[in-house]
Amino acid sequence: MNMSVLTLQEYEFEKQFNENEAIQWMQENWKKSFLFSALYAAFIFGGRHLMNKRAKFELRKPLVLWSLTLAVFSIFGALRTGAYMVYILMTKGLKQSVCDQSFYNGPVSKFWAYAFVLSKAPELGDTIFIILRKQKLIFLHWYHHITVLLYSWYSYKDMVAGGGWFMTMNYGVHAVMYSYYALRAAGFRVSRKFAMFITLSQITQMLMGCVINYLVFYWMQHDQCHSHFQNIFWSSLMYLSYLVLFCHFFFEAYIGKMRKTTKAE
Repeated sequence: MNMSVLTLQEYEFEKQFNENEAIQWMQENWKKSFLFSALYAAFIFGGRHLMNKRAKFELRKPLVLWSLTLAVFSIFGALRTGAYMVYILMTKGLKQSVCDQSFYNGPVSKFWAYAFVLSKAPELGDTIFIILRKQKLIFLHWYHHITVLLYSWYSYKDMVAGGGWFMTMNYGVHAVMYSYYALRAAGFRVSRKFAMFITLSQITQMLMGCVINYLVFYWMQHDQCHSHFQNIFWSSLMYLSYLVLFCHFFFEAYIGKMRKTTKAE
């Protein structure tokens, strides 16, 4: 128990964070995520059109800084929310870790929950680098960015069950993913197996998301989980679509290319 309490030691900025103001702000402003998404989509199509006749930008140093910043943020987020989730799992069990709303207003996690949902807006900046560097932009990339932003802001305002799992998993995957991007941008040669591991982690995250949605829905029927059918519907649709798209990406990027290489040999 002492180790758990030690792990959950709050930093001063976590203690000072006022989650009530944050939740109220999100309840009043969550629909702005639609505006951000529309501007983002307009930038994608407009930016690609403009870049058609221009030479690509290198932007190596800004990309290293960008990826490194998001990697450090995600690592801290994963460590802090992970510590909280492990503490809840060890002391109160699986059901409490899924259904408890304390992730939004409890010690340690309350700051990182809000930081998570807000970060989905600046993370749209990933796509700016892809367009300006004239790299391939796949549907999965921008679809994922838009839907995560919309769902995160939509869900935070209602403090729905399952959020602790969703956010902690995402922090963990992003910690590895942005570290990989930073290394690649800095010119380090990283094994292809590392990229495969990241995609497999994302597929696992989506499977777990579907499981958590089922558990929320099941326990909601017994008045033990705070959520509503509309939220579970959109969340399930989102996670299922991600699962299909990431599996397709994995097959295309790794399995398909392996087969082509084998045939060529």
